[in-house]
Amino acid sequence: MSSNRWAYALLIMIIAFVAACGGVFLGSFLMLQAAQSGRLALGVTQPSPTPFLPTPAPPDHAPQPLDLSEAQSRIIQTVQKVSPAVVTVVGVIPSQMTIFGPTGEQTVSGSGVFISPAGYLLTNQHVVEDVEEVAVILSDGSQETAQLVGTDQYADLAVLKVEGTPPAVAELGNSDLVTPGEMVIAIGSPLGDFRNTVTLGVISATGRSIDTGQGYQIENLIQTDAAINQGNSGGPLVNLNGQVIGINTLIVRSTGTGAIAEGLGFAIPVNTAREVAEQIIQKGYVSRPYLGIRWQLVTPRVAAIYNLGVEWGVYITQVFADSPAAKAGLRRGDIIVQIGEVKIDERNSYINALYRYQPGDEVDVVIWREGRLITLRVRLEEIPR
Repeated sequence: MSSNRWAYALLIMIIAFVAACGGVFLGSFLMLQAAQSGRLALGVTQPSPTPFLPTPAPPDHAPQPLDLSEAQSRIIQTVQKVSPAVVTVVGVIPSQMTIFGPTGEQTVSGSGVFISPAGYLLTNQHVVEDVEEVAVILSDGSQETAQLVGTDQYADLAVLKVEGTPPAVAELGNSDLVTPGEMVIAIGSPLGDFRNTVTLGVISATGRSIDTGQGYQIENLIQTDAAINQGNSGGPLVNLNGQVIGINTLIVRSTGTGAIAEGLGFAIPVNTAREVAEQIIQKGYVSRPYLGIRWQLVTPRVAAIYNLGVEWGVYITQVFADSPAAKAGLRRGDIIVQIGEVKIDERNSYINALYRYQPGDEVDVVIWREGRLITLRVRLEEIPR
């Protein structure tokens, strides 16, 4: 009986040992599986993903890799489509007499682009300023005499016309749809010698304003990093749909502090260019509003020196007879500080404030007179020609 008890006890101990070992192995296996699945690691709960990291997109919405061959193909197709419509503009400025004697004839050059089957083309006003003769060199190297139809200094645009049918006409896009980061192509003749040069870049920004140093700003410009050099002026800025979205007009190489900059090119939006070109083609000029005054700019420094009472504005030095200003009661000595909703300050010049309106518009003009602000209603007229 005693031996049976010891045998029974030994059997129970063996069963318990086997069960314990099995539990250890099973527990270890389960722990390993849990750790591998990310739910448990050595008895410590796995931390959840950092909340500010972006959640990966589902596989169906994962971004597709850029097809460089397709992009290159579109660039080539765009250049082939637009390039035949691009010209080199060559102008001759006649000899002028100075205190040092005659200057001799000068040749200037820029770029341009055909916008009409009737032979009309767009370029910059500064390209053809003061020229007596104008010609265009086509993309195939042939040269044609051009007629200057009209210019607009404030938009820096000019329209030329060539007799006969142009080799190609560029399609005009919609510059209101231009987006920063969009790829664009500039085509022109840098330095006047490298005909139909193509450069590639992106839209850097929109709505830029550049001070001309002549009392007004060129507004709402498109900024691009596509390489633009002297001679590119007047050439097209084109999107990958082969549409002109701007007319290249200027570059900025340095700032007032002397810092050197690269990749700062600017283009006139094609919507502005289209409106200006249509008026020039129809009337030979662009209709601009006229107030009828001579003026001097008032700045904080000038205001402090003469104790004028306002920091920004334009001081009226003369009111022309029978002008809108005269009819509204403006006087010599008044300081215009606001036209309509636009205050004259370091960002908004008198010309830019005035040119936001059209001939025939009635606007409130706020003036500083004898120590107080006065509002006068003015009906603008077209600039006399």
